[in-house]
Amino acid sequence: MIDWATLLSYTVACALLVMVPGPSVTVIIANSLRHGARAGLENVLGTQLGLATMIAVLVAGMAAIIASMAWLFDILRIVGAAYLIWLGWKMWRTDGKLAEQGAAPAKTSFILQGFVVIWSNPKALLFFGAFIPQFVDPAHSPLIQTVALGGIFMIVATIGDSLYAFAAAGAGKFLTRARIRIVERVSGTFLIGGGLWLAFARR
Repeated sequence: MIDWATLLSYTVACALLVMVPGPSVTVIIANSLRHGARAGLENVLGTQLGLATMIAVLVAGMAAIIASMAWLFDILRIVGAAYLIWLGWKMWRTDGKLAEQGAAPAKTSFILQGFVVIWSNPKALLFFGAFIPQFVDPAHSPLIQTVALGGIFMIVATIGDSLYAFAAAGAGKFLTRARIRIVERVSGTFLIGGGLWLAFARR
């Protein structure tokens, strides 16, 4: 099994990776600013469901096959980027309506948003396929180790992303008392920025 030194190194590496904002974090921050912590936490749940499916793909040994389907990932990436930019544009055009709406609209699925965004980034799956195996001891149950390491990453990511959600929600509550349009435009800018990040990211 994995020794404690390797496990500690892996956990620290996971924490450092989670600290770097990516498209998922931009969505979590944007929705938390506009709709509160619950919306951001639902985004976190969606991203974790996406991560769980990615780890399942890795365990099943399909990462190499999927990595060869570059055209499919390009389509997913562009669709995801367009989706984020569209959401950001809508938020820019709301013109202060957040004050009238109060909570998140019932038709919005923040869980689905999180799931779509994580799967719109092909680097995430390919990254898992290259990162996790570096900490696996091939002499002792690689399958179990892969699942365990994937679970640790999910725990660290859940904690880190949730902190982003609570911090953004706190900032959003403060801003709504002064200038509600600032909240919407800051949130929209995060979403558009995340979409552009995906659109121009290299595989």
